[in-house]
Amino acid sequence: MWLAIGVALVVAAGAISQRVSGMGLGLISAPALSIMLGPVVGIILINVLATFNAVVNTWSMRADIDWKKWAPIAGGLAFGAVPGAFVIRAVSPSVLLVVVGVMLILALSVVTLGKRYVPRVEGVLPAALSGAVGGFMNTLAGVAGPAITVYSQAARWPQRTYAATLQPIFLCSGAISFLIKEVTGAANLASIPLAFWVAAAIGLIVGQVVGTKLAPHVPAAKAHKVALGLAFFGGFTALVRGLVS
Repeated sequence: MWLAIGVALVVAAGAISQRVSGMGLGLISAPALSIMLGPVVGIILINVLATFNAVVNTWSMRADIDWKKWAPIAGGLAFGAVPGAFVIRAVSPSVLLVVVGVMLILALSVVTLGKRYVPRVEGVLPAALSGAVGGFMNTLAGVAGPAITVYSQAARWPQRTYAATLQPIFLCSGAISFLIKEVTGAANLASIPLAFWVAAAIGLIVGQVVGTKLAPHVPAAKAHKVALGLAFFGGFTALVRGLVS
């Protein structure tokens, strides 16, 4: 029961952050659920939740989405998701926790500490490459956002466009990741107890409602910093737990 309550709270926190700042469900919830439920179950749960959450956010933020920017990134997602699924099958849960932690910490370091050094880029190829990296990270760690964020900063996207265009990207990345895991046998949705699905659904709904009410009153930049800080903590926790195991 307490584990299910924890799942609901973690998912609600991530959904609130994503609705306010454009990113947060994977950043906050993925490392926490990896620790609570294991890296395979926790991440596929996030993949499914991120897909449904992104459907709602895509509709509510549709006016600011740049579909021309979305297309090449979405096209690259599958190229990274496929090798990610095979990595899951090849390594142990402890090693996977280490990989999840390291990938999060490295990606977030680039997003936060190294963003001033990211050169300006343009064109379809860099966008597709960021999508491939995002697809790989999303399949392994449930977080496509950092890779896309690095590209968005290099391409100098406006914050409003960035936050909105992330949503259909998350929709595609979540759907592709869990479908490939099912097809390749890297994970199985049926292995997740019903109580966790119910808890996650409740957390997602509560997070959407609260996030929608808070969005007009909370600066997106401040919410984004909080999400990144929590993600750093989650990444270090996952890394330490994996190393100890």
